[in-house]
Amino acid sequence: MAKALIVIDMQLDFCPGGRLAVAGGDEIVAPINDLMADYDAVVLTQDWHPQDHASFADNHPGAAPFSVVEMAYGPQVLWPAHCVIGSVGAGFHPALAVDCADLVIRKGFRPQIDSYSAFYENDRRTPTGLAGYLRERGLSDLTFVGLAQDFCVAWSAMDAARLGFAATVIEGATRAIDLNGSREAARDAMRKAGVTLA
Repeated sequence: MAKALIVIDMQLDFCPGGRLAVAGGDEIVAPINDLMADYDAVVLTQDWHPQDHASFADNHPGAAPFSVVEMAYGPQVLWPAHCVIGSVGAGFHPALAVDCADLVIRKGFRPQIDSYSAFYENDRRTPTGLAGYLRERGLSDLTFVGLAQDFCVAWSAMDAARLGFAATVIEGATRAIDLNGSREAARDAMRKAGVTLA
């Protein structure tokens, strides 16, 4: 099976000093770069939100960041504004080997719906097009790294498994937000979905 490395959201806003910083997020850049040569293809995902995005707490008067609201597609965590289209924080970490990427796929650009997974928006129906790209290139063995393990990495890996891809998460090349135990919950959910944790 041809192998692809899927690098999730290695952006400045998710690294220390960013708007939605994941502790130690910058520590995994070098390990991710070192992995790239071992794969037949490298795909980078990029959170790409308009300023008026519905998942931003700022756009819900009186709402606190990290609170949960009900959207048409289900529960949604309200995040601090992050990865706003064209902002410095939306850019990739400057040490990430972006020139090694075969594809950059942007997600979360629809104002009314968030997108954790590299494969679907959070309504679980609207595809990003990544599955078709991978299938057309014959890439069926997928390895996931990046940020954050308990949200975008986990959702992406579980969707990959559900779509029939072999899915592995290299935990040493991820970091988690760990919001109210979300890291362990995500690890359990990934195992149940058939994702290999390495």
